[in-house]
Amino acid sequence: MIISASRRTDIPAFYSTWFFRRLREGFVLVPNPFNAKQISRVSLLPGEVDCFVFWTKNAAPMMTYIEELKRLPCYFQFTVTPYGRDAEPFLPPKEEIIRTFQELSRYLGRHRVVWRYDPILLTPAYTLDWHIRQFRTMASRLAHYTDCCVISFMDMYKNTEQNTRRLSIRELTVPEMRELSAAMASTCRACGLTLQTCAEEIDLQDLGISHGACIDRRRIEQVTGKFLAIPKDTNQRGACGCIQSVDMGQYNTCRHLCCYCYANSNARQVRARWDTHDDAAPLLTGQIPPDAMITRRETLHQKVPDTSFEETSLFNE
Repeated sequence: MIISASRRTDIPAFYSTWFFRRLREGFVLVPNPFNAKQISRVSLLPGEVDCFVFWTKNAAPMMTYIEELKRLPCYFQFTVTPYGRDAEPFLPPKEEIIRTFQELSRYLGRHRVVWRYDPILLTPAYTLDWHIRQFRTMASRLAHYTDCCVISFMDMYKNTEQNTRRLSIRELTVPEMRELSAAMASTCRACGLTLQTCAEEIDLQDLGISHGACIDRRRIEQVTGKFLAIPKDTNQRGACGCIQSVDMGQYNTCRHLCCYCYANSNARQVRARWDTHDDAAPLLTGQIPPDAMITRRETLHQKVPDTSFEETSLFNE
């Protein structure tokens, strides 16, 4: 089983203490996003979890646990974008984020830290030329610390349309996507990086850009040294190449409050959820309803026996 931590929030940035406490206790409770009374009990024991995939814009709080991380089968989807506080109001300074990215890679290895430059959005301030320049600068800083960059173009949802209105965002045309992607691909070739798209319908393979997968079977096998028979995740968008995973996060819990984020409805809901967080609780936020139905989440696949990865004592402490 693969644990996604998390598409719904930034666990490394805001919930690292809670996460490692959950590891030691061996399970987490995850409410159904559409029905809070339906709760899954998800095992975090090493015999059932093959790999953790972290998603973050700021891994600095998790560096406190770097020795545990080094022993944990995991890798990071680490977003580093050049936007200002009009789009990303509560992120640390970008120079700090880049240093954290580099430090994390030094400890874990470049194959365990994937650079995400997404979403790509166009505004009167954030133009194609601006993206090309900013991407080139960031790639020069990060290329020695990762082997892959993932890009995606802004998708507008009901909540993001409302939250981004002041930025005057517009969708990229196909010619604009291709122009920008070609420039990015050229930069990546010069830096020795693989460039992939995330859940994009557009075909850019003629530019040397492949369709990627964030929950990537090949990368997981590289990290863990195991062959895993895990099918594609059919619950994601059609263009998504990810394999099946279990997400341990909750929506409306990321305090970065990036205006383009699909995972937050609004700041009021995020603050209300944050007020109910307890590092000692099995749920990320909130309480278990008295009439809740808690069911054990079954392992999603059969692991192929392999002795190449040694389970660590972290889970047993």
